Amino acid sequence: MVTRRIFLGGLVGAAIAPSVLRAQQAGEPEFLKEQLASGSLPPMAERLPAHPRIVNLKEMGLEPGSYGGTVRTIIGSQRDIRFMTIYGYARLVGYDKHLQFQPDILADFQSEDDTVFTFTLREGHKWSDGQPFTADDFRYWWEDVILNDKLTPGGGALELRPHGSLPRFEMLDALTVRYSWEKPNPMFLPTLAGPIPLVIVGPAHYLKQFHKKYQPDQAKMEQMMQANRAKKWQDLHIKMARSYRPENPDLPTLDPWHNRTPLPAEQFVFERNPFFHRVDETGRQLPYLDRFILNVSSSSIIAAKAGAGEADLQATGIDFNDYTFLKEAEKRFPVKVDLWKVARGSRITLLPNLNCADEVWRGLFRDVRLRRALSLAIDRHEINMVAFYGLGTPSADTVLPDSPLFKQEYADAFVKFDPDEANRLLDELGLVKRGDDGIRLLPDGRRAEITVETAGESNLDTDVLELVHDHWANIGLALYTRTSQRDVFRNRAMSGTIMMSIWYGLDNGVPTADMSPSGLAPTLDDQLQWPLWGMHYLSAGQEGTAPDLPEAAELVDLLGQWGSTAKFEERQVIWHKMLSLYTQQVFSIGLINSTLQPILRAAKLQNMPAKALYGFDPTSYLGIYMPDAFWYKEA
Repeated sequence: MVTRRIFLGGLVGAAIAPSVLRAQQAGEPEFLKEQLASGSLPPMAERLPAHPRIVNLKEMGLEPGSYGGTVRTIIGSQRDIRFMTIYGYARLVGYDKHLQFQPDILADFQSEDDTVFTFTLREGHKWSDGQPFTADDFRYWWEDVILNDKLTPGGGALELRPHGSLPRFEMLDALTVRYSWEKPNPMFLPTLAGPIPLVIVGPAHYLKQFHKKYQPDQAKMEQMMQANRAKKWQDLHIKMARSYRPENPDLPTLDPWHNRTPLPAEQFVFERNPFFHRVDETGRQLPYLDRFILNVSSSSIIAAKAGAGEADLQATGIDFNDYTFLKEAEKRFPVKVDLWKVARGSRITLLPNLNCADEVWRGLFRDVRLRRALSLAIDRHEINMVAFYGLGTPSADTVLPDSPLFKQEYADAFVKFDPDEANRLLDELGLVKRGDDGIRLLPDGRRAEITVETAGESNLDTDVLELVHDHWANIGLALYTRTSQRDVFRNRAMSGTIMMSIWYGLDNGVPTADMSPSGLAPTLDDQLQWPLWGMHYLSAGQEGTAPDLPEAAELVDLLGQWGSTAKFEERQVIWHKMLSLYTQQVFSIGLINSTLQPILRAAKLQNMPAKALYGFDPTSYLGIYMPDAFWYKEA
């Protein structure tokens, strides 16, 4: 039996007492002085857990900071307040900067063969409203949310039932819970640590008022439903309980900052959580920063606003082609622009829709010879030089050299510029006839026109497509570009209307064998190369269609094998089989990876790395670099 048990130094016993004493003496944030003076907020020693998480910043190469300050950032829509959940990165179990698991909100966790998981909470830990955070909050979410078919009609997240059945849940005592599966569930911890964390707990003391089981006053329930435009009590509960996109200012949280602004709004204010569970080695409670202000703007002008001095921290909404402009802003404003490495499988990827509604194109896209020809016809060196100043790496959509799973053969799969071989493959496919303009003709006589759709969120995409247009014209294929809003874009993909799209590559370009390879198989409805197959997996066969391409079905089977073993060596072998199959089949046409992402910050903002990995999963953008430890250093 393999058992993993994790303790963080100084979490247990008398060793914590000196730190708590220091916390009492370290001084309170000025931001909280009024509440402290009025008695509406207890002193720090009473707000902290008995054994808070001690973050030794000096050991991490960082500097203990001081309280205060507001950070302005710009978002593209109200929905993007979700970035605060990603950036705040408070997780039951999270990654450190080396991508190893560590307890965070939890005091301790134990995993036995990835089958039995025991979680221990911190004594005295409180929600942001000061109410106790206990095992009963896990019990409520399990018994009254997940097992309630009105609130969870699908039977629970797939990560909770990878083999079809939900685990056994036990509340062992007020601070201990356990989840037990009959077979290994290696997806459980990575999903808890991810950018969109699996929700298995909620503030029961607050949410019960919206639950039919606990709300005896039907008139009050009706009133709350009307006020929140909910037709059913379950719609009300779901709306008020949403934590990933924290739109409800009254919802208690365990994050470092909590939203204070109701919808709709053009500006959202997040304020420090006075009950946050982390302290630095000097005893100061984190976060150091008092506020985040998120200003809503059009996505197309975020870079312009950031370069005009309207942001103190900006990572999203800007791209590499904004770097020169943003760097110039250093001369006009007290800001600094760094470059982090993008941790995705490819910064730009072309995704032929194997589920597209057009029967002729669907058949062609499912033939690996076409996908390989499309890839071989692209001059990645030209794209790298023009779009990335030669700083990226021409590559298939695969893991980066930073991952222990990297093999050069995966990166090199069908990326060499070889238009002669691309032409040969197209001829072999039967696309021999051409029109007067040199464009090949489809079997039904139509011109071979490929429309590539984009969400229009980056000029970089359209710039690259102009180059690919010329590359594909050389092999007799016409490329057209269509831009639509992201929601429309995804809906069109699901309906099969989209032939091909341009998007990012694999979310996780730096995996270990213990991280799920689900991105390599059709598992989600937003995987643009096979959305209907992904929906089939996501809905446990209730929606979409099952993969009818043998190689895609094999990837799903391999993913199931990965999820059934607790042995690291076996997981590693499965990862390599999936990476080889995925790249050889060219299910996504990666262009350039290891590209650089500009990160703009106020020059006096401390503890931000000058170089780091930047991606959605597993780094949660800025999350694993602990924004709660960022602070302003006055000159």
